[in-house]
Amino acid sequence: MNPWVLLILAGMLEVVWAMGLKMSDGFSRMGWTAITAIAAIASFWLLALAMKELPAGTAYAVWTGIGAVGVALLGITALGEAATPLRLAGIALIISGIAALKLG
Repeated sequence: MNPWVLLILAGMLEVVWAMGLKMSDGFSRMGWTAITAIAAIASFWLLALAMKELPAGTAYAVWTGIGAVGVALLGITALGEAATPLRLAGIALIISGIAALKLG
């Protein structure tokens, strides 16, 4: 499979496990804890597969960038976190950095 597809899927699963950490309430909610663990393992596995063909620095930065942007946007849209201009600018900068790494 295309390593970029694997990396995007890994990043999406990073969003799932990061949000799962929040929803698990300190691992006190077993359903969310299980979702978090499964998503984390799958995310790391897909990242490892993608890194077989992609440069490590690029793959890791893209993976964490997808996770950071995804969790920030979900925090704003689903959890009612503030959407300040500075936060939105930070998200835009992360996206710009991901694009630069992909194109570079």
